[in-house]
Amino acid sequence: MPPADTGASTVVVGASAPSSPVTTTAAPAAATHERLEPGRPGYRRMSFALFAAGVAAFALLYSTQALLPAVSASFDATAGQASWTVSAATGALALFVLPLSALSERFGRRQMMTASLAIAVLVGLLVPLAPSMGALIALRAVQGAALAGLPASAMAYLAEEVRPKALIAAIGLFVAGNSIGGMSGRILTGWVAQAWGWRAALAAVGLLALACAAVFHFLIPKARNFRPGSLNPKALAKTVATHLGNPLLVRLYAIGALFMTVFGAVYTVIGYRLVEEPFSLPQGVIGSIFLVYLVGTVSSAAAGRLVARLGRRGALYLAVSTTAAGLLLSLADSLAAVLLGLVLITAGFFAGHAVASSSVSRTATEGRAQASALYQSAYYLGSSAGGTLGAVAFHSGGWAATVALGLLAVLGVVSITLYGTRVARAERRALVPATAAR
Repeated sequence: MPPADTGASTVVVGASAPSSPVTTTAAPAAATHERLEPGRPGYRRMSFALFAAGVAAFALLYSTQALLPAVSASFDATAGQASWTVSAATGALALFVLPLSALSERFGRRQMMTASLAIAVLVGLLVPLAPSMGALIALRAVQGAALAGLPASAMAYLAEEVRPKALIAAIGLFVAGNSIGGMSGRILTGWVAQAWGWRAALAAVGLLALACAAVFHFLIPKARNFRPGSLNPKALAKTVATHLGNPLLVRLYAIGALFMTVFGAVYTVIGYRLVEEPFSLPQGVIGSIFLVYLVGTVSSAAAGRLVARLGRRGALYLAVSTTAAGLLLSLADSLAAVLLGLVLITAGFFAGHAVASSSVSRTATEGRAQASALYQSAYYLGSSAGGTLGAVAFHSGGWAATVALGLLAVLGVVSITLYGTRVARAERRALVPATAAR
């Protein structure tokens, strides 16, 4: 299977430049046969542990998203102002994911994931006590920064501990945990807020995340293929420069950011649309709308099968077409059409994200934590930009303006993928004469 989904060069990152920001110790990496795969001891424990971590991370990260109309009313804030309770968390995560991934090279993926979850859960239990909009945004930023240690470390952990042939499926399960966390957190907050207010809803999410963090801590297997070392800032800078100098990885980062721009815009604004005419839905029902996240669980877990059938570029084209169809369908003033549109948007987004993120881990055979961290930075910057711009667009031009923003991002994904396809074809044509000349 080719290491990319955009049709770009198959050059492997780290082949010609320093690839690790650490000076490794003498302990060699574990043999390939010791890596986890379905049917081997520890694989199921690892899957459940990372699934629980994904649930906790997304439940916490987007805990205020379904509550934005209630938060706006409580603090007399606009949609754009309230959206910062989401954008501050995702933006802080984007900024801190790279430095914390570097620390994971020294202290270990497992240790970094555990510490990140613990701090994020602690802050999550303080968030409901925020006395003002400013304090709420500040706490959410701290929470996002704490969560930054989880995603890139998880991707690197999987790349090191799981056999390559099972990597896409394993990452798909982690992403599926993200979708379950996003769904359960929003549904929980919707119904709790309707009964007891948005502060009680955020407290409920904190308790859910605490339970998931405990499951992760007791189930996650020890890393067997990780080699710790002392931090080397100069090597880290070279590794980051190498990744950013790889056109394939840059395209994958852009695809992740654009997909998340669509998703962040849609799910930040959808609550405002559904609370207004012609829908006028109560908070609990709006929260239940996020049951469509189950579609994301299925599509992300099925990403490996999609790639096997269609190839990586084919899977991306299918994902982006599904997302665009959902955006257009959501324009109708019919609740059934809006729900179906959300189903298509969610399915397309999670499939595209699973394909792109697994391609990053597979492409970067060295400095994987940094490669994944850069992807996560782009991904969550896309979420932060999408949430804020989507809310501003909604305030200016209604749902149609938010959809237009999403379609613009979709067009960006299509353009990048088409460009990658042309590059791949040109490389194949250049390779044929060179092979014939030998």
